[in-house]
Amino acid sequence: MAQFEQCEARELLDEAAAALDRACIENPRLDAELILAKATGRSRAEVLFTDFALDALARQKFATMVERRRQREPLAYIVGHKEFYSIDLEITPAVLIPRPETEFVVSEALRILADRKDGCVLDLCAGSGAIALAIAANAAHVQVVATDRWNAALQVARRNAERLGLIERIAFRQADVFDPIDSGGPLGRFDLIVSNPPYIRDADIPALQPEVARWEPHTALSGGPDGLDFYRRIARGLATHLEDKGCVVVEVGELQADAVMKIFRESGIDTLATIPDLSGVPRVVSAQALPAGRPPSIR
Repeated sequence: MAQFEQCEARELLDEAAAALDRACIENPRLDAELILAKATGRSRAEVLFTDFALDALARQKFATMVERRRQREPLAYIVGHKEFYSIDLEITPAVLIPRPETEFVVSEALRILADRKDGCVLDLCAGSGAIALAIAANAAHVQVVATDRWNAALQVARRNAERLGLIERIAFRQADVFDPIDSGGPLGRFDLIVSNPPYIRDADIPALQPEVARWEPHTALSGGPDGLDFYRRIARGLATHLEDKGCVVVEVGELQADAVMKIFRESGIDTLATIPDLSGVPRVVSAQALPAGRPPSIR
């Protein structure tokens, strides 16, 4: 990318934004600004409101990062972080990039926890720790256990917890849904179980946008032939791991809410609500364990 040599910052931004636009990047100027901020160690405000020269090393670093984005590598992997629920998370290719839709899981969890003096929360398929960390940061009265099948993801989550000062509030366990694969013993019972599990149908993954299909870990996307494998596994473990009158809150894919509600009802819990995202798509299923003798209801 020799066109980036011997340029001031604003000229670099213009050229990079044009290159990203030609590559069909959705927000080319914003991405160029964030990449330049990362490459030069400056804030985005400095990039926006000042012009400055770049030395050869910074120019090369910027050019390399722009080329990575032009190849549709996700911005979060290039700059190494992503904001989620007002906390800044380290993000690597070992974890799924947190989405705004997942913030609805956190909001519902915090609503439930607000009525409890204390409690213990289990985050299944935790990835970067986004849900677990956002809950811990906003509900000081609860303890959180975060699990993931993959140790590389747990390492990212631990680093995020340490940097955010939450490491004493969160226990990290390597587990395949409810099945421990570390030496820590059974997971126990919880007042609230939350999860953004893999829910993409296997056959649909290749058709996802390039940033997802080419770059994000397929193990964090693949929900089996119908996308519902992890919901079935979660439902099977609720009787063992959910306290009496405990709640479960999960993110679901588009058009999956009814199927997930049916899976949970058949496991013996009462579906309380579906919660839409900003586009009106039912994005969260929130359910509560049934008191003894009470039949399920559909809402």
